[in-house]
Amino acid sequence: MTFELPKLDYSNNALSPIMSEETLDLHHGKHHQTYIDKLNSFIKDSEMVKMSLEEIILKSSKDKSMQGIFNNASQHWNHNLFWKCMKPNGGGNIPPNLEKRLKSDFGSVEEFKTKFKEAGINQFGSGWCWLSVKDGKLFISKTANAANPLIENMKPILGCDVWEHSYYIDYRNRRPEYLDKFVNNLVNWEYVESLLD
Repeated sequence: MTFELPKLDYSNNALSPIMSEETLDLHHGKHHQTYIDKLNSFIKDSEMVKMSLEEIILKSSKDKSMQGIFNNASQHWNHNLFWKCMKPNGGGNIPPNLEKRLKSDFGSVEEFKTKFKEAGINQFGSGWCWLSVKDGKLFISKTANAANPLIENMKPILGCDVWEHSYYIDYRNRRPEYLDKFVNNLVNWEYVESLLD
């Protein structure tokens, strides 16, 4: 299988001013494309060309000699989720089923938002913060670099990229502001809810 850059569900300027067209051009068109190009190059003559992206991630995560494959496969998967988890004029009201689960597992929607943003703020260096389903409950985590909760047998339903290329053009070193804007103005909560089950 040859992996390809997914088409966005919105134009490159549709998330502006929360995420600028320049950021989206570089992040989607350059960074994400590079992960895909490297992944395709790594697996070109191997048995992995017949595997799904998830299978490649799980297999390569267990073998240090496949670190390059893992990094690029996982970043491709992470970004596929990231783009889907955003929409123009996002944020706002959370659909009832997801809201109920957030209240049940975190006490309140605000407590969930606080803990999710804290995970992203406290991720030292490059990485991600996540909302996942773990043993039937919602769970917040953070991962370094390309890692994601799939390799811990969790199901990620919301991911926020906290690598500097995600926010530095628009927010410079103000990662907390970027995370606040992401949660309150970009998240496609309907899509997140659709991944619950």
